[in-house]
Amino acid sequence: MGWFLLRLRPPRASFPADATAAEGAAMDRHAAFWQARADAGDAAAVGPVLDPAGVWGLAIVQAADADAALALTRGDPVLTEVAGFSYEVLAMGGLIRPGG
Repeated sequence: MGWFLLRLRPPRASFPADATAAEGAAMDRHAAFWQARADAGDAAAVGPVLDPAGVWGLAIVQAADADAALALTRGDPVLTEVAGFSYEVLAMGGLIRPGG
């Protein structure tokens, strides 16, 4: 098992400032989707990164490999309901957590 950073790339650099009503609703369902993943222990942390170059989403997950980490995104409403979102999977060298 290893730790992976899932980077959610939005459909455009100006997102979410110019999100449509449909995109905003999908983002609400996206947040609920990841809250359920976190509650189930599938994600250690999830949230938006307020990068000055453009907001993007972050999820830190533990999985057997990159394919298994990406599989955790299946069913994410922003992938199934909105065009232009995509995930990038980056392996982490380790993760320091409370309680070590």
